[in-house]
Amino acid sequence: ELFKALNVPVGLLNSSWGGTQIESWMSPQALAADPSWPEIGKRWQNEMKAYPAKLAKYETDIRQWKKARAAARKEGAKFTDRAPRKPEGITGSRLQPAALYNAMIVPFLPAAIRGVIWYQGETNDARPAEYRTLFPAMIRQWRADFGQGDFPFYYVQLANFERGNGRSWALQREAQECALKLPATGQAVTIDIGEGNDIHPKNKQEAGRRLALNALANTYKLGGEFSGPMFDGISKEKGALRVKFSHAAGLKTKDPSMPGFVIAGDDKKFVSAEARIDGGTVVVSAVAVKDPVAVRYAWANDPPAPLYNAANLPAPPFRSDDWDE
Repeated sequence: ELFKALNVPVGLLNSSWGGTQIESWMSPQALAADPSWPEIGKRWQNEMKAYPAKLAKYETDIRQWKKARAAARKEGAKFTDRAPRKPEGITGSRLQPAALYNAMIVPFLPAAIRGVIWYQGETNDARPAEYRTLFPAMIRQWRADFGQGDFPFYYVQLANFERGNGRSWALQREAQECALKLPATGQAVTIDIGEGNDIHPKNKQEAGRRLALNALANTYKLGGEFSGPMFDGISKEKGALRVKFSHAAGLKTKDPSMPGFVIAGDDKKFVSAEARIDGGTVVVSAVAVKDPVAVRYAWANDPPAPLYNAANLPAPPFRSDDWDE
């Protein structure tokens, strides 16, 4: 996308490892300065202590598996049991804090780069409160390391995927969005192009295109919309809430029933809301909530998310409240 618009070749330094946590991509110094470090360090110490027992169990299990496989072959029987998975080592492990930073970022220094695109977050979904500070800290640290000022850092917000308790990814998406408080950052929202039953979305092209929209508009100053409708506050009306947005030109829905909105009163009990578009806003209400005070949209792991703007970019999940989850 950038090449088509700029007619300049684009080179990539690909530093990636699937299923990794953000603390593995940060320097020891950056980790030590984060309020989450005592808990992160404790988890790693526990991991190291548990490794010998995990390895011993694996060695027992793999012997039994091989014995069962040999017996099945001898009898000509079908054998489909998966081999036990060997536990990751504790040297150079993807779980080790700072390990991937030392091995996969430091060797690039001091490369001249134009910016970074980032897709990660799933492995931290059980700890979104930590991610709220770790992610911005990592961005600041990488910028300091490369010594080129606040270079652009664009990331993909987690796609829709049904996982676990139903809301862990909503909280993680909110944590990712905290990075937008830093200069020269942007997000590609993919809440509409994931696979509900597959953690690996197939539509990589659209994710890449949405990253490119951020770069073309904000790095190369070529204009054009780069964001879906962004939550910008609420106002109370009689028995309803009016939800305001930025980037809302041509606000529209791809489902006339407007699912995905829930509201609550002071009792903090959310119920499904009726929603309708009114210009660049959405008005939400529910018969069961006479005096609504909070609204949430697409607040689930794999939610309906029908709200778009004229650029066909989706609104990211949001909530107006800050109630503890």
